[in-house]
Amino acid sequence: MGDAARRRPGRGVIALFAGESGTGKTMSAEVVAADLGMDLYVVDLSTVVDKYIGETEKNLERVFTEASAVNAVLLFDEADAIFGKRSEVKDAHDRHANIESAYLLQRMESFDGIAVLTTNLRANLDEAFTRRLDVVADFPMPDAGRRLALWDRCLGDRLPRSDDLDLAFCADRFELAGGSIRACAVTAAYLAAESGKPLTMAQVVTAIAQEYRKLGRLLLESEFGPYTAEAAGV
Repeated sequence: MGDAARRRPGRGVIALFAGESGTGKTMSAEVVAADLGMDLYVVDLSTVVDKYIGETEKNLERVFTEASAVNAVLLFDEADAIFGKRSEVKDAHDRHANIESAYLLQRMESFDGIAVLTTNLRANLDEAFTRRLDVVADFPMPDAGRRLALWDRCLGDRLPRSDDLDLAFCADRFELAGGSIRACAVTAAYLAAESGKPLTMAQVVTAIAQEYRKLGRLLLESEFGPYTAEAAGV
């Protein structure tokens, strides 16, 4: 436990989980809550922030009051919505934003429970804020070996696989987070179920292409290498 925890009035823990979408931040918070036998309250900070002065603080106060009443773990999603880096104060909006971030930090420091914040972009957070946290955990993107294990685990043992399925190629070529791999596996499994036949590489290729579109990432047919023919029909 860091010095920040010993100096503040609350007896709880403030943690930051940083990593790209799908790397397991929310799932890890769920595991922490489950291991402690506590409920998990998920709060999207981008929806809590209100343009009217004082409303954000009221929204946050309700969150902390309810969490304290039921002894829940708090998970604040998109921490950069409030704790993003700020330039010099130029107008009333900047002053209001600074008041909001100061209030949330003060409220977390007096909270007796566990508060977890997540961000996809740690570099966007104010360093003065991160220095006051007890725990900062980075969630890196999985390497090819871990991606292969994720593909195999997400597809499971019960789904029949055709001989042309090349999960090693998928893991090596497509840099996807665990959450995206799981989404691809679900889509591919549905396609296989509709066909009534074992899972094929063409179905996995279709699922990967759909996931890239959902993520807003460009994917060229040539990136499918020897499976370009399968990709051409997507």
